[in-house]
Amino acid sequence: MDPSLHRPAARRAALAFIFVTVLIDVLAFGVIIPVLPHLVEAFTGGDIASAARWVGVFGMVFAAVQFVSTPVQGALSDRYGRRPVILLSCLGLGLDFVFMALASSLPMLLAGRIISGIFSASFTTANAYIADVTPPDRRAKSYGMIGAAFGLGFVIGPLIGGWLGGIDLRLPFWFAAGLALLNFLYGWFVLPESLPPERRSPRFDAAHANPFGALVLLRAYPQVFGLAAVVFLANLAHYVYPSIFVLFADYRYRWGPREVSWVLAAVGVLSIIVNVGLVGRTVRAIGERRTLLLGLACGVAGFVIYGLADHGWLFLVGLPVSALWALAAPATQALITRQVGPEVQGRIQGALMSLTSLAGIAGPLVFANVFAVFVGADAPAQVPGAPWLLAALLLACAWFVGWRHAPRHPAPA
Repeated sequence: MDPSLHRPAARRAALAFIFVTVLIDVLAFGVIIPVLPHLVEAFTGGDIASAARWVGVFGMVFAAVQFVSTPVQGALSDRYGRRPVILLSCLGLGLDFVFMALASSLPMLLAGRIISGIFSASFTTANAYIADVTPPDRRAKSYGMIGAAFGLGFVIGPLIGGWLGGIDLRLPFWFAAGLALLNFLYGWFVLPESLPPERRSPRFDAAHANPFGALVLLRAYPQVFGLAAVVFLANLAHYVYPSIFVLFADYRYRWGPREVSWVLAAVGVLSIIVNVGLVGRTVRAIGERRTLLLGLACGVAGFVIYGLADHGWLFLVGLPVSALWALAAPATQALITRQVGPEVQGRIQGALMSLTSLAGIAGPLVFANVFAVFVGADAPAQVPGAPWLLAALLLACAWFVGWRHAPRHPAPA
């Protein structure tokens, strides 16, 4: 660790940079959410079914690249230090957003998205940096700060992107590029190294960079396997949002980037309210198992409302209902942590992250193609809400698995 990080003021400055890094990364991606599908649609000549299929390909490829890149970046930071990996990520993202802003074809835009997936995998390095510089008894608070950065970025980012996208579809990409490059310059002058040479890995460990190795671990713990299935199904259903929402809202309600950005911001705010204000109270009142089942049931109900809503105001009615789905994830995590000892908690959590990544690979392709099938010229029936109904079915399956496998009398914490 840089000797200066022994001083509390220096540690606080370094943690502030990590917070800003994560916030800017999330903001940079948030600002392009309302406009990227419309830019894809422009490249397909306005064919919304073709655009939906391409958006699915974009989402699948991005998640697949992250699935591979995340453990690689972690292994690189163990070998060469955190600072160069974080700075390279900031620089790479900034240049990549410039590349996407200038993209003149779908292949160029897809290439830019692949590069984004490579460089945006730095969140694991940011987490490692926090572990390097923060005493164990203060890490939970620091990781909570990172969670706050995620939430804040996904509320503010789409609002900025929707406003800029209403002026020009490429303007949010330039804005994101400026944020990332400013962050690189800020880090170059401010961020110290947190991992001294004597604590680094003596070589690049390819075995630890294998993203599939963690998944094998779950087979050794059958008591968490059912709950892991709940995690996978719930995350798979969640990908209906980034996969089709922007194009669905345009097709169904004629909402443009600005209207979409306000709805996405409302989703983020409602999620924060549920996570901060309701999760703890609900678990204390009815327990983790019932909280899990209640959250999944609300997710099913919310997605059914989305799928059947033929007017925008009916879709908005579903927002607070589906927001209660956020009760399920913390309850699931709490139940899983009770099933295994502290010596494997980290590896189990890593395996669950791998499942989440796999859901991110499959989800965009599935939901985008379902949307394309039911809005295209050869559609068996015009059902633009079909992807939401499919997501509701997946959550219903997750509810059944949770009902079967969530322990009725969980072990003590």
